[in-house]
Amino acid sequence: MVLEVFNRREGKYLIPFETYESIVQEIMDWMRYDKFGTDGKYNIVSLYFDSADEKIYTETRNKLLFRQKLRLRVYDEADLTSTSFLEIKQKYNNVVNKRRTALPLFEAYDYIYRRNDVSHAVTNPQIYKEVDYFRNLYDLDPKVVVSYDRHAFHGIHEADLRVTFDYNLRCRSDDLNIENGPHGTHFIDRNLVVMEVKMSSSIPLWLTNILSKYGLKKEGVSKFCTSIDVESLGIEHAIQESRVGQR
Repeated sequence: MVLEVFNRREGKYLIPFETYESIVQEIMDWMRYDKFGTDGKYNIVSLYFDSADEKIYTETRNKLLFRQKLRLRVYDEADLTSTSFLEIKQKYNNVVNKRRTALPLFEAYDYIYRRNDVSHAVTNPQIYKEVDYFRNLYDLDPKVVVSYDRHAFHGIHEADLRVTFDYNLRCRSDDLNIENGPHGTHFIDRNLVVMEVKMSSSIPLWLTNILSKYGLKKEGVSKFCTSIDVESLGIEHAIQESRVGQR
């Protein structure tokens, strides 16, 4: 069964690629590879939505206490018959709630571009209703595609702990078909990795010690906002240059 509701805290860190490789070696005593992909590695391609007046971008950039995003996501190689996920990601007071429903990609496009009711094709009709309400409330349309490679781990003893490393981050607005795979402009230096620590409770002491050992401090890295900056202003490696202004 595909998990459709997530509720957890997330901490983000921007680290050099060699630090990512070192940390992976250190966490293997406490963590296992994600069950998806090969040794926890897979690709993610997401289509993000926004309104004509960029309500979502503005809420995220201004770090409102409550903010949310809508996206359509596929994993690894995909075609129109592949499973996709319509997701609402909400953040309130540093707690992230993600709700998603699965459906074939061609059905998702039928909803997105023709506004047809595809409730018959989704795995969770209630979340689909929430997606549709949110989209209509903000008048959201497809805006930008974000893709990256992910290396993911789960805690062995802490079942709610997840650590992911995202690299090769790219974006595009000229081709919004996510089945066309990962391509576009790099919006983070290729030698940098976005590390995310996700948990419903506190970070375990062993992981805190590792973060301290490498001098890591949380950074508010917004993939969506940075992608919009790159597509609008043509700024490559925007995270490296500005650290997104999200601290």
